[in-house]
Amino acid sequence: ELTVLGKAQEFFQICDLEGKGFITHQDMQRLYPELPLSLEELEKVFVTLDADGNGSLTPKEFTTGFSEFGKHVSCIDLYSYCAHFISQSEGEAACPVKCKETMSDDEDEEFQFSNLMDRLGAKKVLDDESDVKQLWLQLRKDEPHLLSNFEEFLVRIFSQLQEADNEKNELECALKKKIAAYDEEIQHLYEEMEQQIKKEKEQFLLKDTERFQSHSQELECKLLSKEQELEQLVQKQKRLEQQCTELLSGKEETKVENTKLKLTNQELLRDLERTSHELSLAQQQLQVLQEEASRLHEEKEM
Repeated sequence: ELTVLGKAQEFFQICDLEGKGFITHQDMQRLYPELPLSLEELEKVFVTLDADGNGSLTPKEFTTGFSEFGKHVSCIDLYSYCAHFISQSEGEAACPVKCKETMSDDEDEEFQFSNLMDRLGAKKVLDDESDVKQLWLQLRKDEPHLLSNFEEFLVRIFSQLQEADNEKNELECALKKKIAAYDEEIQHLYEEMEQQIKKEKEQFLLKDTERFQSHSQELECKLLSKEQELEQLVQKQKRLEQQCTELLSGKEETKVENTKLKLTNQELLRDLERTSHELSLAQQQLQVLQEEASRLHEEKEM
């Protein structure tokens, strides 16, 4: 274990080329070409080692996490590489330092400011770092003796901002919980209301169905009564039609009889006229005969 801690401390010194006392993402990513891990895997290792999540690794965090990594198979490549990397010569290990020496002043300032922002976790609380960077560069150029005070001030400010952000996150989390509880309560009330509405609707439908059935039965009774009345009217109509037919038939017979009676009456009138004429002739003949009888009688008396 002491050997592992010693190697971890040596590897920490190799990563911390500037002697800042902490390691940032860029410090570890500079060694990416030398490591058998991908950038994603290296970033995952850094996040795992960063216990407090402030974007920088202290020697304690690094050695503690490195000791734990030595026990896991998933990090055996990094662990083995560190042991191999530390065992190399100083010239080979110091290559990053030489590379740093070849940097320009602007690149070095940009690199140091980026490391400072990463260590302070500024990216989590700042959307634009230009103002802070301009002030930092101005102090570095004009008042370098105030730069450490400014960095300490930034540490306190970003620490307070981080705390405020954490409080904000806690408040947001509490608010989300309250909103979730409120939504759950609203959902519960909504479900209860739906159940009540459904129950009242079922009761209303039941009452409406009962009224409809009762009204339907009444209508059926009325319809049956009307059908019976209609049947009676139909029967009555049939009887009236039959009577009308009989009357029409009797009327035709009466008409025929009247015609016959009219013809008979005409014949009787003709017979009566003929009889009257014959009677008149007979009366005339009788009168003639009476006159003749009277004359004969007178002649007989004479």
